[in-house]
Amino acid sequence: MHRRGGVAALLACGLALGCMQARTSTVRAIQRGALVTSQAKGTFEVKVKPLPNDEKVAGLTVGRMSIDKQLAGDIEGTSKGEMMTADTSVQGSAGYVAVEQMTGKLKGRRGSFKLLHMGTMKRGGELNLTMTVVPDSGTDQLVGVTGTMAIIIADGKHSYQFDYTLPDLPSPESIE
Repeated sequence: MHRRGGVAALLACGLALGCMQARTSTVRAIQRGALVTSQAKGTFEVKVKPLPNDEKVAGLTVGRMSIDKQLAGDIEGTSKGEMMTADTSVQGSAGYVAVEQMTGKLKGRRGSFKLLHMGTMKRGGELNLTMTVVPDSGTDQLVGVTGTMAIIIADGKHSYQFDYTLPDLPSPESIE
């Protein structure tokens, strides 16, 4: 149970985004736009809850957790996801994968997208976390979004830095 708490802390460190339906005319118009590279920053609150363990493979117990986030800053919205964890016999070493979907606004553009996480924690506290936007998962005004996200934990508070590329929005007249 103690190691599972460490895995939960690692997993809580890493989640953030996606959901909504894109209008066909919006999708076509945005796909023709020029790409714009940007950075989004903000904070988030995360709730991680244990789900039943998965023990389908002999000798492999996979911990499962649900993720609920509330994001503020350049990303305003919520995120829901699920993670799978694997611990080891060495205290402080573990790994996880997760998928989450953010729904809301990214610098005023509404829509959703999905993030894929892969993280490891090595004894002594060394963390290695990769969070990447799932290709073609953006919806509505976020169609075409690509990028990576970093999670920062300082003084018990969570924040994010999202480096992303997004097509320029067409003029409102071309969306209608």
